[in-house]
Amino acid sequence: MEKNSKIYVAGHKGLVGSTILKNLKSKGYTNLITRTHKELDLLIQEDVIKFFEKEKPEYVVLAAAKVGGILANNKYRADFIYENLMVQNNVIHQCYLNNVKKLLFLGSTCIYPKNASQPMKENSLLTGPLEYTNEPYAIAKIAGIKMCESYNLQYGTNFISVMPTNLYGPNDNFDLETSHVLPALIRKIHLAKLLSESKYDEVLKDLNVDSIKEAKTYLLPFGVTETSVEIWGTGKPKREFLWSEEMGEACVFLMENCDFKDTYSEKNGEILNTHINIGTGKDISIKRLAEIIKDTVGYKGELVFNHDKPDGTPRKLTDVSKINNMGWQYKIEIEEGVEKLYQWYLNK
Repeated sequence: MEKNSKIYVAGHKGLVGSTILKNLKSKGYTNLITRTHKELDLLIQEDVIKFFEKEKPEYVVLAAAKVGGILANNKYRADFIYENLMVQNNVIHQCYLNNVKKLLFLGSTCIYPKNASQPMKENSLLTGPLEYTNEPYAIAKIAGIKMCESYNLQYGTNFISVMPTNLYGPNDNFDLETSHVLPALIRKIHLAKLLSESKYDEVLKDLNVDSIKEAKTYLLPFGVTETSVEIWGTGKPKREFLWSEEMGEACVFLMENCDFKDTYSEKNGEILNTHINIGTGKDISIKRLAEIIKDTVGYKGELVFNHDKPDGTPRKLTDVSKINNMGWQYKIEIEEGVEKLYQWYLNK
């Protein structure tokens, strides 16, 4: 890519898209195109067609998606599969029709089977059943991978798919109903600490409610009280976490240095598993993560694990040898990242 190449970042307000945009700017790219959801609804095919015909981006990063944690994925199953499929179909097809030089499609490691061998290699894709709670989202992302792969093979396009592990960082979603586990734990434990210290004004400000009674009533279903914080599941499942700004760095690295032809080795005339894992190659139990957050926040109460709630996938550790061999590796460890994110949350 040239520094003045026209680059469209879809989903630039989100956790991933914002870090990619920030990284591009830091590296001197000046011709960056963005649209908010209000300005361009990627679900509406006609609007996407008009946008691409008018703007003619040379490079596209598709980071726009409907995302959420276990609760949201399981509750809004139809929304997750419909909206993600529609956005992908509209953007990927227009990239082909408008001769985009390179597309970077963002997926997730939830594409892998629930009981995939650990660490999960790219060739684990489609080798077993998916984890039930996020199956609709995973199927949509698998379709996106196969769409990019198929367009490359049929039309000679240069579409790359990357599968990041669990991300956390600036601009994360801290909504107690729809957020992922790490930011949700930070906010829950932070609010429990405020309650335990009778800092009610801060609780009201954080939740944007009028009375402490209303705040406590709201927090109760989420398991947040003065003395304890409830966490879904046993705490035994392990998860891998990558600082989101490092994800942005990895994505720009691949846009600059990787083409579709670099993502596979043809075997028996078949080209498969062309996507690229992005992660740390290290994981941590949910219990240990909660303890790190508790220590970082300075909360003195109890962590209570609700064994009646689902654990989700037992373990999700990525094999990152593919991207490591391409020349990229992570740097920020989880303890440092949790501290950075908590400070960001307090400042915002």
